[in-house]
Amino acid sequence: MTTRPADHPETELAIETHGLTKRFGTQTAVDGVDVAVPRGSVFGFLGPNGSGKTTTIRMLLGLIRASSGQAQVLGEAMPRSLDTVMPRVGALVEGPAFSPFLTGEQNLRRFDAADRHSSGRTRAQRVATALDRVGLTHAAKKKAHAYSLGMKQRLGLANALLMPRDLLVLDEPTNGLDPQGTREVRALIRSFAADGTTVFVSSHLLAEVEQLCTHVGVMSGGRLVAQGTLDDFRRSGARARVQVRTPDLESARGVLTSLGIRTDARDAASDREVVTGLLPDTASPEAIVAALVGAGVRVRGFELVGESLEQRFVELTGEGFDVVA
Repeated sequence: MTTRPADHPETELAIETHGLTKRFGTQTAVDGVDVAVPRGSVFGFLGPNGSGKTTTIRMLLGLIRASSGQAQVLGEAMPRSLDTVMPRVGALVEGPAFSPFLTGEQNLRRFDAADRHSSGRTRAQRVATALDRVGLTHAAKKKAHAYSLGMKQRLGLANALLMPRDLLVLDEPTNGLDPQGTREVRALIRSFAADGTTVFVSSHLLAEVEQLCTHVGVMSGGRLVAQGTLDDFRRSGARARVQVRTPDLESARGVLTSLGIRTDARDAASDREVVTGLLPDTASPEAIVAALVGAGVRVRGFELVGESLEQRFVELTGEGFDVVA
């Protein structure tokens, strides 16, 4: 596993690890992880519950010490450079925790006052800006116990944004949210990335990763089993499937079979039929279309359907998301 994206060996990295390992007694929770997170990316750290994602994050943030291996965050060794790195990192790990009988604004003031790098003179403005950024200005005076789960997640993000950040580390940021809360947090993450902040998102929710992320890494049983851009990740799995729309179903199946494509037919809609099959190594898409047209098949549509993120995940781990590795 390379520590830098293979197609961009000089890519500047926000997070880089070499052989990162954590043992708890005789149990190895994280085993030799080499992860490379390009600056400016939205990196989805994917894996079933119990696969080592949160333990890896806690090592990256200096919350626990690695048993062996090295980690660099924003170009500096961790945890040795904790004091200089962490002011540039915002984190939401294992859910936000707030004083329930303080307002959202008061909670943020307390967190900001605990940061020795923050200035008391500009605290009110920073808190107001963070609340506005996450859409909670209207609820600033409401006590935290009256916040919905989605609002609490947004307040946690506001806390991570009290100071300018080069990196945001978000552990399961949409965990337990209803669809509206999920959309709110998703929109916030997109806005952070649009501003140039690197976002490292740990999740076991495929749909979220697929909609948000530019890059992914997959954990299974404490190991990083794959990483790369989202598109490369999909393409690196099983071959794409050929999908042909035609009224000449039997003729099309005959042509595809002659080209070594094992097909199955199904009705894709009431007014058309579709033939699908795995794209073989021996035939290009252009050759397949030419063969169909040459045989008199009326081709109304031709598409290569890539492997889904879920298919690729199962191929790599053999697990569903709720399996504890």
